[in-house]
Amino acid sequence: MPFIELSMDDQQTLLSLARESIRVRLLFERDLCIDETAFSPALQQQAASFITLHKKDKLRGCIGSDQASKPLVTDVVHHAMASAFDDPRFPAVTLDEESTLQIKISVLTTPVPLSFASEQELLDQLAPNEDGLTIEMGAHRATFLPTAWNRLPGKIEFLEQLKLKAELPPGFWSDDIKAWQHHTLCFQEAAFRNK
Repeated sequence: MPFIELSMDDQQTLLSLARESIRVRLLFERDLCIDETAFSPALQQQAASFITLHKKDKLRGCIGSDQASKPLVTDVVHHAMASAFDDPRFPAVTLDEESTLQIKISVLTTPVPLSFASEQELLDQLAPNEDGLTIEMGAHRATFLPTAWNRLPGKIEFLEQLKLKAELPPGFWSDDIKAWQHHTLCFQEAAFRNK
């Protein structure tokens, strides 16, 4: 499951574009338009990302996808706007608070399907603090990034909370559940921006 190689310049470019996409929406009520071909080959590769926003150490929004469907630079711009304005758990970000947000970008490796015959076999394959996990049961689907282990350190709790996120009961099990493992490359702005 190789990571896309991203230089420090590539990472800084993505962080700057994520913030710019939020500002453009706030100031001009439109989406940021970019020319994908103007960026490095690494940023033009198809890749999946999650954008996480924090405000004073508290989650303020997180949107992304575990499936690569567009160039990484486009994926980041799209999910930055979605994290700021479309996360149903939070009100839309306001102009006054934009400068206080810290942006974190997680680039996901290609998900690897897991084989298991029971819930215990699935749990046995999880490596806390390393693995992200996506589960799917019919129309129910949810993903946890590896950072979710910070607040859910036990494997059972991790999986139960992921089921809840997928709108499945925590004790639910079916032989039809599918699961994929992934890892992430995470980077964020150096410090919180407080004005």
